[in-house]
Amino acid sequence: MEDVKQAYAKLGLPENASKEEVEKRYTLLLRQSRSRAQTADNEETTANEFSQVTAAYKRILEAEDQKFKQAFNEKEYGKFKNMASAAEKTDHFWRYYKYHVFGGIVAIALIIYGVIAYMDHREEQRYLASLPPVDLSVMYFGEYFTEDNKQDMAVLEQSLLDKFPEWKRFKVNLTYVPLDAKDAVDMASQQKAMVVLATEKPDIYILDTASFDWISPQGVLQNLDDAVSGELKSSVTESELVKKTTKDEPDEHVYGIDISSSPLVKNLSVLTPKNYIVGVRVNSENTDKAIQFIDKFLQAK
Repeated sequence: MEDVKQAYAKLGLPENASKEEVEKRYTLLLRQSRSRAQTADNEETTANEFSQVTAAYKRILEAEDQKFKQAFNEKEYGKFKNMASAAEKTDHFWRYYKYHVFGGIVAIALIIYGVIAYMDHREEQRYLASLPPVDLSVMYFGEYFTEDNKQDMAVLEQSLLDKFPEWKRFKVNLTYVPLDAKDAVDMASQQKAMVVLATEKPDIYILDTASFDWISPQGVLQNLDDAVSGELKSSVTESELVKKTTKDEPDEHVYGIDISSSPLVKNLSVLTPKNYIVGVRVNSENTDKAIQFIDKFLQAK
């Protein structure tokens, strides 16, 4: 620290001089130098002397800053003893680069999530491709619940396959539609049901009375008059016909068949305090099998 001693000596101060004394001394020397520069014959010599004073002043400030940092580091990292240097470097790293590190971790997590999601999607696509074609798609639409409340569609699909062993595959969905919205959850369920009704296109709907009364006027369901007078004539009764008018058809027609009295509904793995009305969606690609589905339940009476 010999250079620091020389710096204090250059300013004419003792080594224990305070920062305020250093500032005052430097200001005084600055004024004296300017005064001499105005009267001296050799301005270059005066300027050189003052540059030395300025260099000494800066060296003292550097030494003071270094003392402050050492004192701070001793207070912060002294407890780590021999590991103080490593602790200081680690702390500085996290202080200046923590957001970079966190950003990198988030980016890596997103990449991993994306890769996993892509692999899961590919695996799901391979699984679906290995399945046989869907014989009939069915949607329970109303105040229906699964027996264990786990919404396991595989259980519902198997319960239908057990009744139609000649078929290979059912695709089943269940949309809970509360009749009266009592809270925000019920309102959200009703809104979801409207979206499902507009976007999903099953072959048949299994509905309770309230849901049937809601959707049948909207022209979502097929007119079943021909099926009732044809394939279903020998198995359906007048009391099982559910007739409605629609926005485009003011006269009543059959849009649903009530299968609630069929013993087969007891093993559907679906619970409801209401009844079961089957309707065939307009433009269904499997209308023939939809009629066979209804006929099977009716003939089991």
